[in-house]
Amino acid sequence: MLKSVAPVFSLYTAFRISQKTGCASLDRCDLVISLSHIDEYLHYSATLQPYLEAVRKTLEAAMCLEQFSSQVVERHNKPEIEIAASSELLLTPVVVSRSKQERVLIEPSINSVRISIAVKQADEIEKILTHKFTRFMCQRADNFIILRRKPIPGYDISFLITATHTEMMYKHKLVDFLIHFMQEIDKEISDMKLALNARARVSAEEFLKRFN
Repeated sequence: MLKSVAPVFSLYTAFRISQKTGCASLDRCDLVISLSHIDEYLHYSATLQPYLEAVRKTLEAAMCLEQFSSQVVERHNKPEIEIAASSELLLTPVVVSRSKQERVLIEPSINSVRISIAVKQADEIEKILTHKFTRFMCQRADNFIILRRKPIPGYDISFLITATHTEMMYKHKLVDFLIHFMQEIDKEISDMKLALNARARVSAEEFLKRFN
């Protein structure tokens, strides 16, 4: 199965990268894609779905929210997961983990739920790209409505969903958005890394030409 998929996958990947780098032909890209990388990619895709399904089921259970006035301050309705003034209103946090680096923390309460996502970062480049990407989004948190400006320590990005949000928007659409975000952020960082490596290679080639 892998032997039949590998050539097609390699050709498609080469074509995508050639488009991004502006190479006139696939030969000029000098791409070397080994079968081990193909195996790793297919294994990653196969193990991703059970992980996302576990996150989806947990989110669906955690999003049973209702409006609840503060027990401390009269006529105040604040997210209890953020205030943490009444321990009886906080439910047990759940961590859905795929690996040490890739995990989701779901912290439910009676009127709000906080979702924190740790993105897989294989090397220093991915760490920098992830930090820049999540920082860019957090600076525009107002446009995303449910995005938290500052992530929980140990995680890359956090969302806060309140009972008001579930009244304004469909619950299943909120869950779909979070799952889609988890799928796309890995692809986005991978694409940025490919573009960065291609640009660095072209820059290095142009720099070394001066010494010939």
